[in-house]
Amino acid sequence: MEIDFDKLNGLVPVVIQDWKTLKVLMQGFMNREAYEKTLEKGYVTFYSRSRQRLWTKGETSGNYLEVKDMATDCDQDSLLIQVEPSGPVCHLGRYSCFSQENEDSLRFLNLLEDVLRERKQQMPEGSYTARLFEKGINKIAQKVGEEAVELIIEAKGTDRQLFFNEAADLVYHLLVMLVYKGYSLQEVVKVLEERHQ
Repeated sequence: MEIDFDKLNGLVPVVIQDWKTLKVLMQGFMNREAYEKTLEKGYVTFYSRSRQRLWTKGETSGNYLEVKDMATDCDQDSLLIQVEPSGPVCHLGRYSCFSQENEDSLRFLNLLEDVLRERKQQMPEGSYTARLFEKGINKIAQKVGEEAVELIIEAKGTDRQLFFNEAADLVYHLLVMLVYKGYSLQEVVKVLEERHQ
């Protein structure tokens, strides 16, 4: 990536965005050294204009910003970095420095997907999810099919709560299937986005 550090005396503005919710979390500056350290470590490092030194976000709070994607603007003189924050980003303890809240309830699906990956890796005793992973794709596919049929049956009825329960069961088992296969919900969403264009 070519970045023009010369326009602002060796600095470029950096916009930090939550890669899952796409909400803007904060803005800072990088010099070439901060940029290279960010690339090397995988966590956002800024150049502090007030302290005249590099600082990695989270070095004191533990709330690091793990880099997921980077892009320059059309003039190559500013950066957009999509991150996975490990805690509140603002020094006031808020999710965002711009007083935005993380209200995206669909974000829970990403959290659930992370839990399922953890279950697959650790296979804890007594876990329903671990038992599904242990039984393999045939059992998982069977459960997805069963839950889809049960949802169809409830769709013909009038009980909202039963419908939502079956829909939740189907989504859960679909996520289990994705994780078992080594896929992600994000990849499914990408297909939907491409179809929408």
